[in-house]
Amino acid sequence: MSDSEHIDDVLRGWPYDPANLSVRIVNGIEGRDVLQMRIDMGILQLELAGRPDGTRPEGCETFFAFLQKKAVKLGDEFELTEEQCNEIDREFVQYYHRRICWLRLQQYRKAVADADHTLELMNFTKEYSPDEQWTITHEQYRPFVMFHRTQALALAELEEKNAEAAVETINRGLDEIREIFVEYEADDQFEEDELVQRLQELRETLRKEYDVGRTLHERLADAVAAEQYELAAKLRDELTNRRS
Repeated sequence: MSDSEHIDDVLRGWPYDPANLSVRIVNGIEGRDVLQMRIDMGILQLELAGRPDGTRPEGCETFFAFLQKKAVKLGDEFELTEEQCNEIDREFVQYYHRRICWLRLQQYRKAVADADHTLELMNFTKEYSPDEQWTITHEQYRPFVMFHRTQALALAELEEKNAEAAVETINRGLDEIREIFVEYEADDQFEEDELVQRLQELRETLRKEYDVGRTLHERLADAVAAEQYELAAKLRDELTNRRS
């Protein structure tokens, strides 16, 4: 290996900080921007779009896209092979790395998009998994991905719309995460879950800092619970007008 192939200068110029996630976008070959993450003893480089490693599995944008085509072609006969499961795991990890990079760079919509890819791939693997235990080992991370998605979407809403929209996003995310706990008969652990508590803390922080009271959805739920149906009808109309 020649000296020109060493990355010593790059590593010295960008010290590793174990206490912080160090991420940057740099200009690559032929003007192509790439995403870089500093890790211990090295650097991860990821593409900004498509599959993070820049490959096109079987000519498709992602391995998930390839599997979807294969599943449509084979129909009921399709089931994931061990080799395909390994490739799925690679794609999960790649999208995780890019997702946390986007969060660090406050590129929230891009973090949401990468979280959506992972959740859709999780749904696919759950449906076509060859082994229940393999499914469970992946499903245990679903609340974590949903946490990232909810957090990113709420912060995007805060930037683009208002704090009330961000609070509503967190409420929806918490409801969706609760459904996962119920599905796996762990609903008694929901309130004690660290990720749930972090989302709740973010919601209450937004309420306090931006003076957000009860949102329309929350007021509607309160009215229905109190059997105040005339008020509930008015709130539904207001929600409809707001969406329009």
